Amino acid sequence: QVQLVESGGGSVQSGGSLRLSCAASGYTYSSYCMGWFRQAPGKEREGVAAIDSDGSTSYADSVKGRFTISQDNAKNTLYLQMNSLKPEDTAMYYCAAQGEGKTYYGGGYYYCVGPLRPYEYNYWGQGTQVTVSS
Repeated sequence: QVQLVESGGGSVQSGGSLRLSCAASGYTYSSYCMGWFRQAPGKEREGVAAIDSDGSTSYADSVKGRFTISQDNAKNTLYLQMNSLKPEDTAMYYCAAQGEGKTYYGGGYYYCVGPLRPYEYNYWGQGTQVTVSS
């Protein structure tokens, strides 16, 4: 049974930093593409960042240069380092896994299809709240 558990959310002032973690279990972590998404009240869920099994990354324009996605395959853990946070980053942040026929395989690695499209992902965590005050 696939489980994704996020942690690390909280309240910070504008310009501050947070590091989110996502502990994954129940599947072969390295054979999935992983992503971070967020959803603010009244808005649609949007892609923030994604990482292929070879470490290639994708970012939403709104977070480029401020957020960094990374993973530790040995620990089956995904991270999102968020710096220079802004009030508009306030949202529930979700970790997600894409696999089982959705990723494409090549050269020994699994690559995301539509890395920032929520509907491309198979599994989701429960989310962790990030609140940035001005």
